[in-house]
Amino acid sequence: MAKKNLLNIKSLKEQVYEYLRKQINKRELKPGSSINMDATSKKLGISKTPLRDALIQLEMEGFVTIAPRRGIYVNALTLEDIKNYYQVIGALESSALIYSFKDINIERMEKLNNDMKNAIKSGNFNLFYKKNLEFHNSYIKLVKNKTLVKIVNNLKKQLYDFPRREKWIKEWEKSSIVEHQQIIELLKKGKPQETAAFIRDVHWSFKVQEKFITKYYFEQE
Repeated sequence: MAKKNLLNIKSLKEQVYEYLRKQINKRELKPGSSINMDATSKKLGISKTPLRDALIQLEMEGFVTIAPRRGIYVNALTLEDIKNYYQVIGALESSALIYSFKDINIERMEKLNNDMKNAIKSGNFNLFYKKNLEFHNSYIKLVKNKTLVKIVNNLKKQLYDFPRREKWIKEWEKSSIVEHQQIIELLKKGKPQETAAFIRDVHWSFKVQEKFITKYYFEQE
């Protein structure tokens, strides 16, 4: 009997990508570990072509390094990486808010922030995470600059999804909600420049958030 593939034939490259993504997400593939193409393609019952294509996508997104003649390695997220990502995200999100200001649905942002509060009360980390992304996407998605949106989304994947940490830092989550409310109040006052500066210099400031970042990413549980 022929070996049954673990993956569907349709959109094979994307399915391989999702498979590898989940493996990294769950720390089945840990930072610094190598990915053996022969063993992986055999395990999935596929040729190396879709696997190679998926790995190239992951490398472009910054999650693996393909070193010719040396192997393929899962990247580690360093404190310096996070500092750089925060700087870029803060700059781009603040720019996005200014350009999308007139079209922002403030009532929706308030609802999403309240949803985050309720998620904390119910201890639902995944819901909190989802609503937090939606809060920021409520103005980011209004921007017509696809490159800006792609960069921001990619950097957030690296911060949040590779791997996903279902770990509460309650003080940080509550602080984020307070900061979100400050963003909302500034928007209500019709102050796009001040709102953008707050997003850049407080909400996405590595210096302001560093104590939480260190605890979340680098302190042992």
